[in-house]
Amino acid sequence: MKTRYSIFTAILLTVLLPFSQGCSDFLDTSLDVNKTSETILTDRGTLWSLAGAFYSPMVYGYSVIDSNLFASASDEAQQTSASSDVLYFNKGMVNENVNPLSHLYNNCYEGIRAANYFLDFVSEGKGEALLEQNRNLITDATSYERDKASLNWYIAEAHVARAYYYGELIKMYGGVPIVEKVMDGERAMVQRSSYDDVVEYIVGEIDSWKGSLAVNWNEFADREGRLTLGAALAIKARVLLYAASPLHNPNGERTKWVRAAEAAKDLIANPELGYSLDPSYDSYFRGAASLASPESIFIVRRGTSNTLEQNNYPISTSGGKSGVCPSENLVSAYEYIGTPDPSKPYEGRDPRFYASIVYNGCTWNGRTIAEGAGESDDMAKANTSKTGYYLRKFLTDGLNLTQGQTAQHNWVAYRYGELLLNYAEAMNEAYGPSVVPEGYPMSAVEALMAVRKRASGSLPEVQAKTIDSFRTAVKHERQVELAFEDHRYWDLLRWMDAETVLNSPLKGVKITKSGDSYSYSTVNVATRTFLGRNYYLPLLRSEIENSNGTLTQNPGY
Repeated sequence: MKTRYSIFTAILLTVLLPFSQGCSDFLDTSLDVNKTSETILTDRGTLWSLAGAFYSPMVYGYSVIDSNLFASASDEAQQTSASSDVLYFNKGMVNENVNPLSHLYNNCYEGIRAANYFLDFVSEGKGEALLEQNRNLITDATSYERDKASLNWYIAEAHVARAYYYGELIKMYGGVPIVEKVMDGERAMVQRSSYDDVVEYIVGEIDSWKGSLAVNWNEFADREGRLTLGAALAIKARVLLYAASPLHNPNGERTKWVRAAEAAKDLIANPELGYSLDPSYDSYFRGAASLASPESIFIVRRGTSNTLEQNNYPISTSGGKSGVCPSENLVSAYEYIGTPDPSKPYEGRDPRFYASIVYNGCTWNGRTIAEGAGESDDMAKANTSKTGYYLRKFLTDGLNLTQGQTAQHNWVAYRYGELLLNYAEAMNEAYGPSVVPEGYPMSAVEALMAVRKRASGSLPEVQAKTIDSFRTAVKHERQVELAFEDHRYWDLLRWMDAETVLNSPLKGVKITKSGDSYSYSTVNVATRTFLGRNYYLPLLRSEIENSNGTLTQNPGY
């Protein structure tokens, strides 16, 4: 076991970089590197720093792979660059020596380590004792009581943060080592627990500590960005949905779906939480809009930047690199409202299409996208989109990249729209599409339609009458509603649809201009390969070797 100070030093070295300038109103996850061994045990500021440290490694979805979104690993998009890391996923080449998501494995365990260290630091009354040191408990009573309340919240948050990190780990790797203490070589020297055992650990952490979490930070604006009761319930609901899905529930045990439905219900039906769908799907994902939205449950916050725009603006926009380009596979999933006109394929679509996709003929960054031969965005030019589409969702329109203009990009990790779809899927599998058991707020169909009606009141009603037909409907709705939000790849895995969908060609459009009009034909842009072993990621060979035989590799690697 390391000394307290040496462990603290290790955390200093492994916690991710603090947030960039311009985010003083965000959760502070940095640590004071000027602390000494003499002050670390007596400075209350250290306690608060440690209470922020376990947030720093949380997954920031805008930089998962190739400093960009993970969408190109699925059928949502194609990465423009021919030398990108996402190709290891596209070609089924991820292996024990090359796993481009291994940094997330390390980050999750650093987050767990930081939470474990904080819990050890304040255990057995040490936290309360530190709060009492060097203060007059009578004249300073108000701030002292505030500090005590904060300490209790932060202890609960550390437990829920562990649940969050383990939820991310099992999504990628299946069963992993459960580590609850800070020690040398901790994860490498602990045997992997089964997937189901880690699920129960996650549920136990949340159920045991949810009553000690803040409901919101309305009276503590400086705490915004920390975990709340709603975030804990959302983590539990997603984990149980995954656990009930075919990949982890091959026998189709209905009780697992009932449990997932109940977990989503506990959040949706809790009036104290007050979540609802944002009125505007279009603006919700851009800039700071999500921070004040009733739809947001938990957001990973960062300061202003323009990396997302640099990586995904069209190459013909100054400073743009094209990056993650939406596929025709996704575009074709956006429904028409009314009768489609084959000569105008982008008119009359589900409004979520216009909020998410830049397409030929639309206005973007103050100009018209023109992808015909000889035009500004001619697809024959180097590094233009291979699919005929560019990303719009999340991006701030009109940033002057050459002048370094920036915008906020907050990653919405959990939102109410997703929870409604989680609820709809679990309810359908547990009870059918239209049944509303006593104590439940709505049926599966009603939850799904709430999401569709937010997008447009003109979208047709879902007519699914059977579990099978509704399953198809909810899969479609997740594809459209949650596009680019790092759900699609993992949904295909948990549904065990990946070997079909991710072995099919990635499609785009060929654009031909004749006079003032365009014609479009669907073309194959890239082949994809997904192997049976890819349902779980491999541990790196170094991780296995460092465990001295304690860890076992996932099958097939």
